[in-house]
Amino acid sequence: MPLRLYNTRTHRVEPLAPLEPGHVRIYVCGMTPSAEAHLGHARSFLFFDVLRRYLEHPRNGYRVTYVQNVTDIDDRSIATAAREGTTYDAVVSRFYGAFKESMRALGVREPDREPYATHFIPQIAGMIAELMERGYAYATGDGVYYRVAAFPRYGALSGKHVDELLIGARIAENERKDDPLDFALWKLAKPGEPQWDSPWGPGRPGWHIECSAMSRALLGVPFDIHGGGFDLIFPHHENEIAQSEPLMAQPPMAQTWVHGGLLNYDGRKMSKSLGNFEPLTDLLKRHDPLAIRLLFLQTGYRKPMNFTEESIAGAGASLQKLQKAALRLREDAAAASGERGGDALGARREAVFAALDDDMDTAKALGELHVAVADTAAWRGTGPSARALAFVREIADIFGVGPAFSDAALDEHTPEAQARREREAQSALDPALVDRLRERLGDVLRLNGVTSPEAAIELVIGARAQARKDKDFPLGDRLRDALVAEGIALKDSKDGTAWTVAGG
Repeated sequence: MPLRLYNTRTHRVEPLAPLEPGHVRIYVCGMTPSAEAHLGHARSFLFFDVLRRYLEHPRNGYRVTYVQNVTDIDDRSIATAAREGTTYDAVVSRFYGAFKESMRALGVREPDREPYATHFIPQIAGMIAELMERGYAYATGDGVYYRVAAFPRYGALSGKHVDELLIGARIAENERKDDPLDFALWKLAKPGEPQWDSPWGPGRPGWHIECSAMSRALLGVPFDIHGGGFDLIFPHHENEIAQSEPLMAQPPMAQTWVHGGLLNYDGRKMSKSLGNFEPLTDLLKRHDPLAIRLLFLQTGYRKPMNFTEESIAGAGASLQKLQKAALRLREDAAAASGERGGDALGARREAVFAALDDDMDTAKALGELHVAVADTAAWRGTGPSARALAFVREIADIFGVGPAFSDAALDEHTPEAQARREREAQSALDPALVDRLRERLGDVLRLNGVTSPEAAIELVIGARAQARKDKDFPLGDRLRDALVAEGIALKDSKDGTAWTVAGG
């Protein structure tokens, strides 16, 4: 049975049927790098990375063209630049550079094309001109607007009705549009703002038209999958459809619209004002990136998800459990003879793929993977252990956690490796470490009477655990950083925090 995905456009799960046999074209709305990326961004891009991997897996065998844009000019990046006394592109470079580094740490593959909106100004302006010629857009004294009333299907993607949207809608004081629902295609520049030439005067494109123009230029329309977070359905994706489909001979713009669920942090929407916002770069310092990937797989991609310190610790423990099972399989395979038990393994492999085929149900697929490796004792000396290990690695590669199951990674889970790390940690500790920690942390943690480096480390780890329990992440980070400065690496799990000398 072919892969089936929930299509927001039709509101049902449908088989994926590429417009070009053997080739899937995907456009995913990327970052607006005017501020720090957060875990919600990571969830969305990690899912589309897994979808892309599964499409390319031999079971499906598709060639995938994956486009993910960069909204490198918008009101927020301009405002941040003005506040900091710099330029919009310096703001974008800083935040997008940090985002890219986080994606590399998480094992997210590079897009095939990564278009910046400012590099597609001619295509954007050309599309606006086409819309004006056909009566879907009009120029005013402050820019060019899309005429929503000219597109009868407006609201079909999101299920919103124009009458409903008009309730409470207002025209802002600085806007000169004809209707409250009309939206900007081109914004004339205000003094001091970045600008590009256009037939309507110097300015910059609106957010929605950027994606319409870039997807059309790089993939052609229609294309197969348009993706993004649930929060983009309205107005962004609704507006993309309204801009794109009037210019097409045969709509829809995209055959399948795929949207990921929202992410809460400790039960609430992430917000700096609520004190539960943490930049993605900081989170990756505290947690194993592959454990974060596994955590997201434990919830269906369309469902809302709640991130907690306890949940990521559990995901880390789950990853270690799979690694230890894979290590046992590798040991069994080295000594195995015979070929009993292979039928059950084949059935379990098919169950994993059946779950993925059913709207990318990674939670069920992950459960099937755990079941497949749980009773490894039954395979001892029978031969399928080697095939079971290959199966674990195959699925891990689809999930993007393959590096955790390489021979080098598994070697680090042997008893010998653990004993070696403990010996190295003990021998590498400098007795003066206690005094240095006391100097660094004396205002938040008393180490009076402590003389052993090991005892001091445990006290700092205990204080950090309490700080995290109290949601005092700045203090937790400070305690961790004090240990990191001394070459002490921490690894969190549901059973607590283990430490070793970095590099050991």
